[in-house]
Amino acid sequence: MGRGQRRLVLLLSQLGDFDSLEYAQALVPVLPKLESAGIAVLAIGIGDEAGRQRFCAFTGFPLECLEVDAEPQLHRALGLYEGLRQIGGPWPNLLLMCAGIGSPGTLAEVLRGYTGDRSAPQRIADEETIQAGPLPPIKGSFFARAGGTGFQRPFELATVRLRNMTEVLGHWSTYVPRNDFLTQRGGTFLLDTDDTLLYSYRDRGILGFSATMARPLSFLDPLLS
Repeated sequence: MGRGQRRLVLLLSQLGDFDSLEYAQALVPVLPKLESAGIAVLAIGIGDEAGRQRFCAFTGFPLECLEVDAEPQLHRALGLYEGLRQIGGPWPNLLLMCAGIGSPGTLAEVLRGYTGDRSAPQRIADEETIQAGPLPPIKGSFFARAGGTGFQRPFELATVRLRNMTEVLGHWSTYVPRNDFLTQRGGTFLLDTDDTLLYSYRDRGILGFSATMARPLSFLDPLLS
């Protein structure tokens, strides 16, 4: 990841965080385009080796592109948002953030997952079958009945998030070996060949890993067009 090439560096939150999983899942389909454009990718998440292995197996994110740290040392050095730090410990603070306290945009993003978004791409292919928690297997074509195809349909993103949540809760200690940093947020940094910072974004809350959540990778469009 030295000079001489453009580099996309992601500081992920806990590997079991919604944001980390969704960010990786958004990136996987465009990794070949990034490689063709000469952009190297490195993600650094909070966790351990067991979580790294499980995270990559579930999301399809390449193992060689993910590093883990038991503590958010780099997050702190970069001044990334630690989340709420009220009295009561990480769990009460996380629940408050999920309710939108100290986490701007979270409730609106949760709602968007249920209501759909015509400005966002379709998340589940019509021929794909998705298993999400206690729900029976759902075929992607089911969501077409809620409005059509070619965009994010009602309940589609919520179903993807339910699948992610089921995966994490079923393997919680693997994804989150320590609860100390549940509220820590991440950031995105795009570096030019000479280390010039071309783009950066610092997460402000849960479900806010991008400035444009409907199309979270839109900041890369000028480089991939």
